Amino acid sequence: MRRSGGNRRPKGRPRDRTGAPDKSRPSPAHQQDHAGRPEPLPASTGNYGRELRELLSGIGSPKPAPLKPDPFQLQALTALEFEDVLVTAPTGSGKTWIAREEIRRLLEIGKRAWYTTPLKALTNSKYAEFSEEFGPERVGILTGDRKENSSAPLIVGTTEIFRNQLFDSLRGGEEVRADLVVFDEAHYLADEDRGHVWEEAIILTPPRIRMLLLSATIGNAEEFAAWIAEVRGVHCGVVTRPGARPVPLRAAFLMPDKRLLPLLNQNGKLNPEIARLTEDQRDRGTSGRGRRRRW
Repeated sequence: MRRSGGNRRPKGRPRDRTGAPDKSRPSPAHQQDHAGRPEPLPASTGNYGRELRELLSGIGSPKPAPLKPDPFQLQALTALEFEDVLVTAPTGSGKTWIAREEIRRLLEIGKRAWYTTPLKALTNSKYAEFSEEFGPERVGILTGDRKENSSAPLIVGTTEIFRNQLFDSLRGGEEVRADLVVFDEAHYLADEDRGHVWEEAIILTPPRIRMLLLSATIGNAEEFAAWIAEVRGVHCGVVTRPGARPVPLRAAFLMPDKRLLPLLNQNGKLNPEIARLTEDQRDRGTSGRGRRRRW
């Protein structure tokens, strides 16, 4: 689709600060001995036991407690009554709760919503979550692989499918039946290969459809929101959750002997034992250079 210079988003926005680990290699924890039996785990005693308990402490499901919305969640719900909203908040802080409560309100008054995600797996997960929350008869799913209950008042699908429906509408097809569209992981607009899909979807979504964008990794939210307002003609407010993520991250390293060690020490530096391991591996690689490998 050709876009005019005035409506083109500036290069590099929004900035995506995500990073994903490589899950393609099997964990050393799945290694087996020559008889095919799993190798025993090291005893969690002494200093190792203490470090392991500290590393794993607090992990698990929290005790059930009444939900008390954060101020940023209530602020976003209030703003959605009047304008598009971009929510930036750390992972685990409750961005999806905002979408769920707004969808609930719309369904109760007979309106419709679209929930988009960038990944089929995430779409399937949200479909299951919303089906349990609102009832399977009120939720449909549209991806490249699945098409179920497509006339439901709430559709969960990939952003590409939503964008395609907008194109079909422009060509004289059926109008997109939605009063709200949610763009989960909205920072995909900055993706080099797929970002144009989000750009086209945002530009083509009719102003009558309220827009809610969710992301944990947009560093220039105000600039992003200003661009959205420019291309849609609808003001886009920004709601941000201040502070660190409510669920802290802990980095660990699985040693060849299956011990699980904290990646960093108390001073924030690389664990000395892990550092020695990497140095040993590097030294072995250096000493092995020049040798002819036999296959």
